[in-house]
Amino acid sequence: MTDLYQFVDACPVIPVIVIDRLETAIPLAEALVAGGITTLEVTLRTAHGLQAIRDIAKHVPNAFVGAGTVCNAEQFQAVVDAGARFVVSPGSSEALFNASRDSNIPLLPGAVTATEVMAVANAGFPIAKFFPAGTSGGAPAIKALSGPFPAMRFIPTGGVSLDNMSDYLSLGNISAVGGSWLTPKDAIERGDYDRLEQLARDAVTRAHEVQGEKV
Repeated sequence: MTDLYQFVDACPVIPVIVIDRLETAIPLAEALVAGGITTLEVTLRTAHGLQAIRDIAKHVPNAFVGAGTVCNAEQFQAVVDAGARFVVSPGSSEALFNASRDSNIPLLPGAVTATEVMAVANAGFPIAKFFPAGTSGGAPAIKALSGPFPAMRFIPTGGVSLDNMSDYLSLGNISAVGGSWLTPKDAIERGDYDRLEQLARDAVTRAHEVQGEKV
């Protein structure tokens, strides 16, 4: 199963994308890809999420598009049918585990407590979404989990920003960070895709700097 998660190592920063207007989906994705971010998590937080995944999957070939805020097996199947190549959930369940296994589509299940991490690890999933990171102990909490779960890796979202992403990426059990700071609502509403591209570029540059320091 681990081979399915190579896409995480290819892009250490994953934007959490909320689509309020469908017409913004393609140019937004293009701007992020131009800035060096190719792994995109489009959430199901709005009615446009599913169609946005379809549009990006079809029209932005360099994007590795996935779906976020997937909470049940029915949503899992819907996003896979729309073209999602990975699935992210704020939590976990046996139904989601089975959907991932049956479809061979990688799942990033949510886990922040030791009990939740045990459930994810025992189900055979190597990476968990740590959400909401900012109110769940942040980088110190994730560092502490490396003791009992040395093989488990995490992707923190929720409260992550350019200012603190280094605190997370410097840890050995962090694969990538994610967040909505990469796609600010005001920039999307104004169609300021140059700003989105620059935000992506700045984040990738900082991530690579931290990764270099870890070597």
